[in-house]
Amino acid sequence: MNKKIKILLLEDDTILAQTMVQILEQENYDVTLVSDGEEVLEYTYDNKYDLYLFDINVPLLDGMETLKLLRQSDDNTPTFFITALIDIKSTLKGFDYGCDDYIKKPFDLDELLARIQATLKRKNPVLQYKNIIFDLLESRVLKDDIEVALGSVEKEVFALLIRNIGMTVNKSTFFDYMNKPSEPALRVLISKLKKLLDLDISNIKGVGYKLEKL
Repeated sequence: MNKKIKILLLEDDTILAQTMVQILEQENYDVTLVSDGEEVLEYTYDNKYDLYLFDINVPLLDGMETLKLLRQSDDNTPTFFITALIDIKSTLKGFDYGCDDYIKKPFDLDELLARIQATLKRKNPVLQYKNIIFDLLESRVLKDDIEVALGSVEKEVFALLIRNIGMTVNKSTFFDYMNKPSEPALRVLISKLKKLLDLDISNIKGVGYKLEKL
């Protein structure tokens, strides 16, 4: 089963928010709905998302200031602004703060879905290592064009390795993606990946693991 794409939706218009959640969930997205910018900061502190959809005019902390704070904390999650206010000044300000796209209210839901898909494909490229292809958007790992059955945690660990080829990934970084983090559990995960995918992974004693360059 493919991993669901996680979307954080910031929208204080209850009717619009409920409609968007319903449509997005019908498309198999995992949607978390919040109504103000401070809630966004709370949710993103403990959770990782694949896409942010932010209304701008929301209570407590508006969408632009919220995104500005996220970008300052090195959160580069793709972000759409959904707003009725699209003038040149606002648009430039939004892009300067780090948004990826705007969509103007009222909008066609099919257009929104198409833009989401295009952005996710652009931001989630296919990674390749030897005869292995990792489609991040579909969460599929293929070896010689045959899908390899990996659990969600195993895929996250492999993603960390393949994104950092030739560099040591600290054990604590792997632990962030594990349900019950421990050094023995991590060793088992790495051993399984080496066996299933025929990977050249080095154990940097006391530090972490490294996927060797080709």
